[in-house]
Amino acid sequence: MDAVSSSQKPIVPTELYRAVRDSQLIGMSGYSRESLPVFAVGVGLSTFDKASVHCYVQSHIQINEYRDRVILPSASAKHGRPITTCVKVLDMTGLKLSALSQIKLLTIISTVDDLNYPEKTNTYYIVNVPYIFSACWKVVKPLLQERTRKKIQVLQGSGRDELLKIMDFESLPHFCRREDSGSSRSSENKNCFSLDHPFHQQLYNYIKQQSLISEPIQPVKQGSFHVDLPEPAAEGTEIAKTIESELHKIENRNGLTQSLDDV
Repeated sequence: MDAVSSSQKPIVPTELYRAVRDSQLIGMSGYSRESLPVFAVGVGLSTFDKASVHCYVQSHIQINEYRDRVILPSASAKHGRPITTCVKVLDMTGLKLSALSQIKLLTIISTVDDLNYPEKTNTYYIVNVPYIFSACWKVVKPLLQERTRKKIQVLQGSGRDELLKIMDFESLPHFCRREDSGSSRSSENKNCFSLDHPFHQQLYNYIKQQSLISEPIQPVKQGSFHVDLPEPAAEGTEIAKTIESELHKIENRNGLTQSLDDV
């Protein structure tokens, strides 16, 4: 997988990119008081079912490159000091066990970050956590690098009060602005996941401009941009066993009747 060539090409037509944005929920909501970009990620309601795996990985790389080439340098120039990391707020609204079916794609994206964009996130804040999160976390946690696990903080409710300690209200992701914050897909506040949001409009225009430049783009950070997809059989077997074990625990505890085959 050549991430360099992927990052140079816009996802076309625009309708396909809109479909990617509607099913891979990520955006930038503002800046922290330390001037770090705040990225919002709708983990629970991202379905990853409107495009190919290649498109989702391509989109992820493009956002990373835009962050490193445009967002961080602009923030550094504005404040007269190096700003090299961001903050991510992960919304678990709507999380279901079926989300574990996307574990392969999420592992690919995580591998891209580990190989090519290490130490780019200062802190991961997890908000709007449903009861099912603990089961999913047991599966995902072992797949993460230790350096990543140490940066994760799980906040109560929408995380509004805690996040307001590090950012202004205007920079809060829309799903954190109310204690009873509902769906990540719709809100009375501006939705930073939408293709119509200024961040995504500027990003898409940047990618289109870069695609017209004949000289190949080189990665900002050192690292391999030929990412091998991790598919060791033993690891896959352990993940499947963990998922099945957690499902049985939840079924026994809550009287759920959904079969393992459905998930």
